[in-house]
Amino acid sequence: MGHRIVVRRIVGIREGRPLFSDALGELVELSETHLTLATAKGNLRVPVAQVHRAKRVPPTRRPTAAAVVALERAADEAWPAPTRGQLGEWLLRSAEGWTGRANSALPIGDPDRPLPAAVDAVEQWYAEQGQPAIINTPLPLAAPVGAELDIRGWTTRPPTLVQTAPLPLPSVAAPKKGDTSGAEGRDDELAQNGADGGPALDGADDGRNPADGDGQHRADGDGQHRADGDVGGLGDAVVDLATAPTEEWLAIAAGRKGGLPDAARHVLTAVDQVRFAHVYAHGTLVAIGRGTVTGQGRWLGLSLIEVLPAVRRQGLARRVIDALAEWGSSAGATHAFLQVEQRNTAAVALYRRLGFTTHHTYLTRVAPH
Repeated sequence: MGHRIVVRRIVGIREGRPLFSDALGELVELSETHLTLATAKGNLRVPVAQVHRAKRVPPTRRPTAAAVVALERAADEAWPAPTRGQLGEWLLRSAEGWTGRANSALPIGDPDRPLPAAVDAVEQWYAEQGQPAIINTPLPLAAPVGAELDIRGWTTRPPTLVQTAPLPLPSVAAPKKGDTSGAEGRDDELAQNGADGGPALDGADDGRNPADGDGQHRADGDGQHRADGDVGGLGDAVVDLATAPTEEWLAIAAGRKGGLPDAARHVLTAVDQVRFAHVYAHGTLVAIGRGTVTGQGRWLGLSLIEVLPAVRRQGLARRVIDALAEWGSSAGATHAFLQVEQRNTAAVALYRRLGFTTHHTYLTRVAPH
């Protein structure tokens, strides 16, 4: 999911022999019966029964090593661990075990020693913290590190996609009635993100176009974005952007992440440019989100976008994202980024509609016990 693939499919039979056609695009949806490619001519939905073979192909333009390093450092700034160390240019991070990214080494640049010695030093540093050694390996940049970890028997967690989109984000057009093909047909599904700190979009875009008609946002001049029209009884809900989270906001984040130690509050708030989105309905906080601007002001980072189950599928996640994107643009950011597990197919499909494509991937590697 989220990568370019080529699919050879059976399109007919001639003289008892199958006829094939190749399709190239980004895989944005995969089910037991169909797969959907985002091609240059639009979405193409292919029955799995027609697929003869498929394989991943390199992107048309791979990001340079410098671009990957810059984005990874911007992401680190957006999710800052309170306990930090350095190994040459490698980053060492610890946050009382709260989330993988804040408790892992980032092996970008020169560790100022041979690779085996660098991994030894990482293992020693985390042992001193009383934590398991974890390394996030951006690919293909850190492939040599991954090879060394393979030799040592480190385990691998599911791949995470680092996705980006230019700002402003595009408006989402409503799908045609009865059309359930491609990403559009999945907007009402839960799109929880398994990557640490990444958006937990609830698939709340219910087909309304946030740019006009129901669900439109307008800036009220006080940091709020009010929804015009009635969307499932939440037409009066506003997205309030604050410089600090409320205790209610933190409670929802704690429920999502399984607790909120003191280190977590540092991770969430220790960023110069940060906004916490709050959406209330009938006096109850029903949706949250977090946005940061880092990387010398270029990157808007989206994280912890969460909608309570009782009010999902009513467009609230998209409103939160729109509000944070507008704030990020006003702060000078030109691009947005987020991180999502590759296996989270519903989220990847939704992000595609929001204009996000995969910049690079990373693997989280864990030292053997």
